[in-house]
Amino acid sequence: MTSISTTPEQEIQINSISKYEDLWGHPKPLWMLFMAEFWERFAFYGIRWALTLYIVAQFFNGDTSGQHFASNTYGAYLALVYGSAIFGGYVADKIIGSQHSILVGALIMAAGFFLIMLPDQNFFMIGLATIIVGNGLFKPNISNLVGKIYHQNDSRRDRGFSIFYMGINAGAMVSPIITQWLASTLTQTPMMDNYKAVFAAAGIGMLISYVWFYFGRKQLKGTGTIDKSPTRTKNLVYVIAGSLLSIGPVYILMAYAGAQILAWLLFILFIGLAFMLINGAKKDGRIALDRMIACLVMCGFNVIFFMFFEQAGSSFTFLAQNIVDRNITAVFEFKIAWFQSVNAVAILALAPIVSMIWVFMAKKKIEPSIPRKFALGLLGTGLGFLILVYALENLLNSNNLIPLWPLAACYVLHTVGELCLSPIGLSMISKLVPASMAGLAFGGWFLSTAIGNNFSGILAGSMSGEKGMTVASAINGFSFSFWLLAGAGMFLFIISPLINKLMHGVK
Repeated sequence: MTSISTTPEQEIQINSISKYEDLWGHPKPLWMLFMAEFWERFAFYGIRWALTLYIVAQFFNGDTSGQHFASNTYGAYLALVYGSAIFGGYVADKIIGSQHSILVGALIMAAGFFLIMLPDQNFFMIGLATIIVGNGLFKPNISNLVGKIYHQNDSRRDRGFSIFYMGINAGAMVSPIITQWLASTLTQTPMMDNYKAVFAAAGIGMLISYVWFYFGRKQLKGTGTIDKSPTRTKNLVYVIAGSLLSIGPVYILMAYAGAQILAWLLFILFIGLAFMLINGAKKDGRIALDRMIACLVMCGFNVIFFMFFEQAGSSFTFLAQNIVDRNITAVFEFKIAWFQSVNAVAILALAPIVSMIWVFMAKKKIEPSIPRKFALGLLGTGLGFLILVYALENLLNSNNLIPLWPLAACYVLHTVGELCLSPIGLSMISKLVPASMAGLAFGGWFLSTAIGNNFSGILAGSMSGEKGMTVASAINGFSFSFWLLAGAGMFLFIISPLINKLMHGVK
């Protein structure tokens, strides 16, 4: 009889997959995680469209000169939101487990959403810092749990992450519609006061996420938790105290460091993380090391993607407000927040189609490799900017406004790019990285997203300049975006065979 040897990590994964019943073709806990992430994303995307507009309205009295500060603040906020994931991944892996990390993070995030309702700039920044700390504990660990409920070689894993990604975008679709309604119809007060209703709705959504996960985590049957003991209780207290204390330094980074200094800090942090991951992978042999190197290379291209994708909450918002004709009829206006829902609606519509295309191509043995899917994502995103440049150069009306459809089309093309990259990236990490380092590696993935988000704020701030976005500055900024994305996409397409070799058969 032939015996099959397995590593300890493989044995844990094989044993854990047998714990779960299937529901609709996937492990049952997937759907609980889906809804917990839905409500967290409801909160996160509910304020996404309003943040820069609120900063200009509340702290600059509506003067467009505030766009530069608002864009840089938005980019720094997003950067730190995702950058904090590295610490949340470490806390979960080494100290309190994924489940308790998610629960603590959810409550801290909720507090942050309620804090930004206060009309003082310092309290606003403290509130953003609180959201950042909470998100760092929450975000990487719920993604990590999705990976853990599947066997290492389970062919359903990519589809499971795509379903999970739809949960993200279902929340992102609903929240801008609801929060725009709250901001525009709930009261007749000045707009900066109406934004506070948006922030309150986000806080409530985060509390719902907490309750949903708290009661639903029994389905995980111990996955992502540490056995109850006095040590775990003590560590949990330390993590809560440390999280609260870390709000101060994050506030200082937000309020005083500036986007350029933050860019250097994030870069240094990523280099340090890369050394940690490489040294850890060396212990598992050459194949593990090569796969880790492949992950880090793909993280670099993820930086480029998010530098431009996250214009959605900054330059695209100001474009929609000032340079897009949003009047569909004489009495009906397409609201600014609804553009955020275009992305989510497109994901919900296109994700099943893209998934079926990958399945069809796999059966024909012509499915693109992970690097080439990334390359397609970069090229699709670049095409969206090309449409905006065309509209700004050729479709301006007498009021110096472009039609609504080019910006909507740009969002759809960015969605196609996102579907080729983001869910594939999450699945890639879960397949290439040893289980013992998964939380830290997911933190690294989100750190690369953080670096891209910080660059996005710097780029958007340069397009707004000192006096606000103009047609000329938008053309220059979006042209640069197209050419850089097109060049990066073509380069990645060419070198993808080399990256595939580093992956040693992982697809």
